[in-house]
Amino acid sequence: MASTGTKTKSTESFKKISTILISQPKPERSVYFDLEKKWNIQIDWRPFIHVEPVTEKEYRKNRLRPDEFTAIIFTSLNSIEHFFRLTEEMRVQMSQQTKYFCLTQSIANYLQKFILYRKRKVFVGTRAIQDLESSFIKHKDTEKFLLPCSNLGAKSVVTYLNKLGVDFQETMMYRTVSSDLSDLTDITYDCLVFFSPLGIKSLYENFPDFKQNETRLAVYGNATTQEVSQYDLVINIAAPQPDVPSMSMAIENYLLKSNK
Repeated sequence: MASTGTKTKSTESFKKISTILISQPKPERSVYFDLEKKWNIQIDWRPFIHVEPVTEKEYRKNRLRPDEFTAIIFTSLNSIEHFFRLTEEMRVQMSQQTKYFCLTQSIANYLQKFILYRKRKVFVGTRAIQDLESSFIKHKDTEKFLLPCSNLGAKSVVTYLNKLGVDFQETMMYRTVSSDLSDLTDITYDCLVFFSPLGIKSLYENFPDFKQNETRLAVYGNATTQEVSQYDLVINIAAPQPDVPSMSMAIENYLLKSNK
């Protein structure tokens, strides 16, 4: 990915932004569309990472059948999608008595696409695995839990379940991998926007010799910030902050100074 000029770690000079690349799929609706019109700038969307399925043949090598478990822990929409994809491909019929533990309400809502939803067998957190502690404690002696995940695992969830003494098995059902960005080799953007550490990793997997130069970096979250710190990069736009909860707001605050 091309970039020109001389990079500096000195105080931000708020150089004008005309083009922005957001490292996510383009949504149907977004506040960024309003930013694009308001500031007369170009905002492009391109996912830097994507999910690939673990094939049935590959999964069977684990000799782990989903129907051997009485409770399933879902931490994302992808975990639901690939769990039921594999059970269908393996011709596995989950018991109607199976219990499901969902990290958030949105995950629980998505689960309704795949099962007959009954509150007595679906347990829902609000944001973190700790929200489900009372449910885990109530059922940990009677249920055998399965935790579908990606190749990245679910370290914080695994640590917490071990701490509670939950009988569970972690199993990889899909992979999160870097997307091919080779078509962007000769394209320059004034600003790159990242929401996850994997986006930064994908940037360097695709462009090992990437130099920031005058490209502005907009970074969301502590984990992404920590990943950026592994490289010789400057964060020009950061979110969330106490008075700037969203990335779109952080970008607009920058534009108020750079594009005035």
